[in-house]
Amino acid sequence: MMFFVFLTSAISMGVTFLYGCVGEIITEKSGHLNLGIPGIMCVGGFGGCLGVSIYMQSLSSPDNANWFLLIIISMFFSVLFSAMFGALYCFLTVTLRANQNVTGLAITTFGVGFTNYFVKNINMANFTKASALISYSPLKGKLGEFGDIFVSHGFFIYFAIVIAIVAALVLNKTRVGLNLRAVGENPATADAAGISVTKYRYIATIIGSMIAGLGGLFYIMDRLGGHWEYVLDIMGWLAIALVIFTLWKPIISIFGSILFGGLYIAGSYITGLSIHQKELFGLLPYVITVIVLIITSVLDSKENQPPAALGLNYFREDR
Repeated sequence: MMFFVFLTSAISMGVTFLYGCVGEIITEKSGHLNLGIPGIMCVGGFGGCLGVSIYMQSLSSPDNANWFLLIIISMFFSVLFSAMFGALYCFLTVTLRANQNVTGLAITTFGVGFTNYFVKNINMANFTKASALISYSPLKGKLGEFGDIFVSHGFFIYFAIVIAIVAALVLNKTRVGLNLRAVGENPATADAAGISVTKYRYIATIIGSMIAGLGGLFYIMDRLGGHWEYVLDIMGWLAIALVIFTLWKPIISIFGSILFGGLYIAGSYITGLSIHQKELFGLLPYVITVIVLIITSVLDSKENQPPAALGLNYFREDR
């Protein structure tokens, strides 16, 4: 049935947003509004592709590629490049106390330009084979259409769900999460209680960037079948919108990402629409986010609001 095909594709599309969303939630919980996520996702995608290229070229034949090594190497390069850009953002905003909004936009501009320039030098000759391995599921097609919705996906989709669940547990059930939320709500009070604001903001932002970068890797190597596409930064902006839609809750982001994925691709499944009409469906996630933002603002519920210190640099001498 067309509905099962659509839902399976929506899950696959949505996971790109899920990686970026969870990474940004962790970052924002520390009080940092990292608008550099779109650029970081591009860089993470580039890093992962670079790792895949290095590994595939080291083989005498692409048929000798090992699934486990391919996953590990691509993830390593992806998080490495993402972490470097996350650290750069932290150095500018935490250490040098630069404006977070301006710095984030600069990181996005730099990340997109960096990726578009250097990705041309990557040998993608064997990427179709690598993508087939990365997206492989041994149960695909064996449990019918309903089963394919849940078990026909590759490793990165289930890994994204695990990351979201772990993030929710850490944020809500551990002392580390409590300290992180304290830093995001009131850094002066957290500092007075002996919590290192600088350390928590650095670690949260870098980890968040690493997670978001995996979204770029997933989009290229799983969703697009190993073919590079210069729209990855758009996925990053939708991931940031998803953060607001899910009210900064990682668990809700799992379901929200499927909704965003479905809305984004809905135009492709409706017959009789022009190209421009189909493109309008890509705006629906933004429209729904604005509606949610208005509703939560009107209700003024504390638990559904962003961290109180979000976007504000901390000056310890003013404490």
